[in-house]
Amino acid sequence: MTNPVVVETRGKALWITLNRPEKRNAINEEVIGLVREAIVASSNDPELRAIVITGAGDQAFCAGADLGKSVQGGAFDIDYSNPRHYIVQLFKAMEECSLPILARVNGHALAGGFGILCACDMAIAADDVRFGTPETKIGVAPMMILGHMLRVLPRRKLLELCITGELITAGDALDMGVVNYVVPRGDLDSKTEWLLDRITGKSPTAIRLFKQGFHAMQDMSLPESLEYAQLMISMMASTQDAKEGKLAFGNKRAPTWTGK
Repeated sequence: MTNPVVVETRGKALWITLNRPEKRNAINEEVIGLVREAIVASSNDPELRAIVITGAGDQAFCAGADLGKSVQGGAFDIDYSNPRHYIVQLFKAMEECSLPILARVNGHALAGGFGILCACDMAIAADDVRFGTPETKIGVAPMMILGHMLRVLPRRKLLELCITGELITAGDALDMGVVNYVVPRGDLDSKTEWLLDRITGKSPTAIRLFKQGFHAMQDMSLPESLEYAQLMISMMASTQDAKEGKLAFGNKRAPTWTGK
């Protein structure tokens, strides 16, 4: 039986591949559970510097929930005595992850797949893919992924996307800030490696503390964020990586990061 999620380490990055190309990499409880497990486990590997999430094949990054009649762990299944939806648990794990998470968008990113994309820290897409939230076409709306979409898309474009259910191009997604880069399909891997090189060579301590601060400050008022920032900066400056960075800069050499 084919593993629905492939997890492998490539250099300093953990690659998580949704491996259901025959289902357009659709997600269910099992798939999301495996992705979440890999993300949570990444914190135990001090050699890792980034995570890449992508899909198998070139048709879909993820087409959203598996809506098949016999699917186990469907998108709308929930235990009312313990209403913790698996996609929410994944989003919480991604929010708490100390490593930068990069989406390699190899194909269409729709519905829940679009939500996973928005939950990533950065994204690179092939220029022929499409994005969207077509849920209104089947009588529901993209509520589960709305929290992250609200933080990524411009308000009016988000409303149009969710209400009409129409898809947008990779160029549109770039203009809206949904993705960082759009490249020809043949350049997707090289551009992904290009960005990974610029991530993995930086201080893991600085990145970890920045992500913590970013997620904490995004919902603070400006006065609250300023108070938080002035406490965090002194903490960051006291780390081993910060001391090594300043020493390396003064000696005009490349720093050796310890992640501490």
